[in-house]
Amino acid sequence: MRRIGVVVFPGFQILDLAPIAAFELANLYAGRAVYEVELLSEHGGLVRSSSGVAVDSKPFSAARHDTLAVTGALDVAPSTEGLCRFLARSLKRARRIASICTGAFILADAGLLDGRRATTHWNFTQALQSRFPRATVQPDRIYVNDGPIWTSAGMTAGIDLVLALIEEDLDAECTRFIAKKLVVYHRRLGGQTQFSALLELEPGSDRIQKTLTHARANLRDELSVDELAEVAHLSPRQFSRAFKAETGQSPARAIEQLRVEAARALIDSGQHSLLAIARDTGFGDPERMRRAFLRAFGQPPQGIRRSAREQQRA
Repeated sequence: MRRIGVVVFPGFQILDLAPIAAFELANLYAGRAVYEVELLSEHGGLVRSSSGVAVDSKPFSAARHDTLAVTGALDVAPSTEGLCRFLARSLKRARRIASICTGAFILADAGLLDGRRATTHWNFTQALQSRFPRATVQPDRIYVNDGPIWTSAGMTAGIDLVLALIEEDLDAECTRFIAKKLVVYHRRLGGQTQFSALLELEPGSDRIQKTLTHARANLRDELSVDELAEVAHLSPRQFSRAFKAETGQSPARAIEQLRVEAARALIDSGQHSLLAIARDTGFGDPERMRRAFLRAFGQPPQGIRRSAREQQRA
């Protein structure tokens, strides 16, 4: 029996408790109680989430846990001296300590990220790196494992992290079973940038949404402003103004983002050459794609491919 302690605090994000379902389904798959999950907080009792829903919890104690998982919040997760002391002590007693979303800030406050690689929600990666320069923040990872410390990106990425924990304990067949039950990816391709970028492009009108849908389905085409304006039934000048007003970006910049995201997913799959990917996603040639990747990720496609292969081997 592996005891899993999930740490909550006033104002925690209730969605960060969703990964608990993965542990429950692991028990179902195994036909026995492999995991026992309990909620923990500094003082115990009812703890209200940011949505107002309260959950019951046990107070911190000297009890040993196989794994501790710290939830996050909608903003930078708050920490207290008591919480930091508990986590620092637990590093010697627990086999693994994990954080979901901005829970990484709590781990960092406790000194657990010093000298380690980590990630958090895409909107807070810069803040995490700035506040804790001794950590190496990897902004485009769904989750990061460095020794006994695991950190995940925003909210639902906690499910990806817990699937990886369970696969380490049991096997891939179990996590495939769980992913199917939860209707989630067994292993998500690409990093979290793809999700944040698409959300940033979300327009306010149907006509601009229609042009983005058209662009995503026809990335190999030139996708000029004239073509997109025709899809939106606007003049090129009207279209450019409306697009910038609704998405905050120029059409050319948005199309490049869509192409980068599509190319990134193909690179992570490892099934296509860079030349084929550049052609299929509308870059035309690898050099143009390389420049776009440097703007988007700070590294070329070859570096992304090497990282993907290393992650798969790991």
